[in-house]
Order: sequence, then C-alpha cells, then structure tokens
Amino acid sequence: MAASGRGRTFRSLRNHRNYRLYFSGQLVSVIGTWMQDAALPWLILQRTHSSLQVGLLLFCRYVPFSVFGLLSGVAADRFDNRRLLMATQTTSMCVAAGLATVTLLHGPLALVYCLAVVGGTAVVFDSPNRQALTFRLVGREELPNAVALNSSIFNAGRVIGPAAGGVVIAAAGVAACFVVNAASFLAVLSALALMRPHELYRLDRGDERPAALAAIREGIGYVRHNRSLRLILGTAAVVGLAGFNVRVLIPILTAKTLHAGPHTLGFLFACFGLGALCGALVTASAERPRWRRLLAGLGGLGIALLALALQRSTWASGALLLVVGAAFSTWSATGQTMLQLTAPDALRGRVVSLYLLVFGGFSPIGSVLSGWLAGVGGTRLAFLVTGLCVAATAVYDVTRIGGR
Repeated sequence: MAASGRGRTFRSLRNHRNYRLYFSGQLVSVIGTWMQDAALPWLILQRTHSSLQVGLLLFCRYVPFSVFGLLSGVAADRFDNRRLLMATQTTSMCVAAGLATVTLLHGPLALVYCLAVVGGTAVVFDSPNRQALTFRLVGREELPNAVALNSSIFNAGRVIGPAAGGVVIAAAGVAACFVVNAASFLAVLSALALMRPHELYRLDRGDERPAALAAIREGIGYVRHNRSLRLILGTAAVVGLAGFNVRVLIPILTAKTLHAGPHTLGFLFACFGLGALCGALVTASAERPRWRRLLAGLGGLGIALLALALQRSTWASGALLLVVGAAFSTWSATGQTMLQLTAPDALRGRVVSLYLLVFGGFSPIGSVLSGWLAGVGGTRLAFLVTGLCVAATAVYDVTRIGGR
C-alpha cells in the first residue's frame, strides 16, 4: 500500500513530458518568488518600522484581484493558456528587476507599492491560466495529482526561498533577492517555450464567445447554482480575509515579538513552507479529493493559528508554523482540485478566477487588518482573531457537509 501511494504521488511527472518541463521550470522560478516575498516585507520594516505599512504592501499586491479577477477568468477561457502564461511571467520578471533597481538606488517607497500593484496584476492573469494549462498538460484523470504536485512546487519554494532569502539579505542586502528572482523567471519561460503544443490535451470550449460581461455573468451563474462550489468559495473568502495573512504576520512575529533578525525570518518562513510541502505531497498521493480532507485541513489551520497566539519561543513558533503550512496546503490543494473537476472546460477559467477573486480579493483587507491588529495588540491579538475566524468557519462547514 505504501509503495502504491508513492507511485501515485509522482505519476503526472512520469507520464507527461510537457508537465515535467513545467514542473522543473516552476520549481526554479517559485524559489526566486519566495525569496522576493520574504524580502519585500523586510524592506518595508527596515524603511518604516511600521506593521501597518507591511499590511499596506500586501494590500497593493492583492488589490488587483478585486479589480481584474473576473476578467482574468474570461481571458483564461478564450486565449492560448501557454502563450498568456509566458506574457504574465515576463511581466513578473520585469517587476522583480524594477524592485532591484529601486532598492539599489534607494528610490521612494511609492515606487515599491506601485510595482507591487503591477506584480499583483500579473499574478491575477497568471493564476487561472496556470490552472487551465495544468488541465491541458495532464488531462482529467491525473488532474488531482498534478494540482497537488503544483502545490508541492509552491511549497518547496516556501521552504528553500525564504531560508535562502534570509541568508542573502544578511550577506548581500534585500536587493540581491530581487535580482535572483528576476533571473529565475528564465527557467519557466524556457520550459514553456520548449513544450510540444500538439501534446496538450484538447478542451471543449464550445463555439460561443459571449461578450466579457455576459461571460462573467455566465460563470457567476454556474457557481451560484452549485452548492459545493458556493461553500468552497465562501470558505476561501474567510481564509483570504483571516487565515492567509501569516505572510504579513511572520515578519512582524520575527521583528516585534521574537526580537530576531533575517535568519529567524528565513527559518520561520521555511517552517511554514516545509509543512505546506508535506501537506501537498500527502494530498498528491490520494486517489481523489474528499470533503473530509478539506475540512481536516481547515480545522487544523484554525487550531494552529490559535496556538501561535500564545507563543514567544522561536522553536515553538516554528513547530506550529509547520502545522499551519500542512493544514493550509491540504485545504488549498483539495479545494482547487474540486473546483477544476466540477467545472466544465468552457467555464473552468472563470470558476477558478472566482475562487481567486474571493481568496485574493479579501486578502488586501485582511492584510491591513492583520497589520493593524498586530500594531494594537501584538501578534498575540492578530493570531487570536484569525484563528477564531478560521476555526468557526470549519465548524460551520462541518454542519453543512456532514460526513461526506
């Protein structure tokens, strides 16, 4: 049974050349992205010493989800996903280069916030296309495995990127992280260019191409009439508002609560990422997504966040962040797989974009709220509020789903 589980874990990589290219390129690029994500809040803290400013940075990063989220789904359903992904990745590479330049020249923070908005816009259009391309790389049968492996890439980057970022910041400064990230996009762009288009799975998108607003209404209507999708999206809104703001709170926890430096910052981010990687690999070995697994991840996330509110020890905080990462990854990978398997080909991009809209759209508000809570009552108050919100949502979902 164990051997069978291990065999299932990496089957998409064994069976699909295009997916192997994608996986390899993303692994390199995501490491650079997480180095940048760890460095940006640290840059803001160095320049302003303000928890609220860190929240404002994340607000700038995620506010494009609220503005362009629905349009990105329409684009994913209409255009060549591989080519559009190349465009978004090129934009993100230029943003990283811009951040390096602004930091090296000691430019105004207003430029950093503007670049965060541009980078967030690229991510908005990148995300549904990435999901749609995954379906075309591996097909329906192996989609659950590939989605979980994609999560493992993302979370492997969480382990390596912030840890490396902490070392690089200490040795060469924040700007070096942005330079490394800019270079890392060459890997994924090369992988996308080397794919064989004729090996991509075909999609049945139909012949109709409604106008943008009609297409958006069509996607919203589909979700509105599907009870399971409504529940997943509602939960994503709460996690986006409360539970995902660990990214805001880890730098504040490091600097304000633990009174530590960049090495501890890298260690805590890496603990979160290691837990998320383990959660993703366990999910990848599963045959199909289940509600029980989704609810277990959500409940574990809430409990671990509540426990973090009581911590003043680096090692205890690291251990709990392992649990937070594993629980978050389990919830996220399972929920995203359910969305993609439920949605028809013609609507998949729009359904995914709705998920990203509620998740990413509430994150800017949650980022500012978490920064404000940490400023008022420290990380204890911030983790307490976020943990209670996520735990209460898990209890509600259990009453709606039952034992499914």
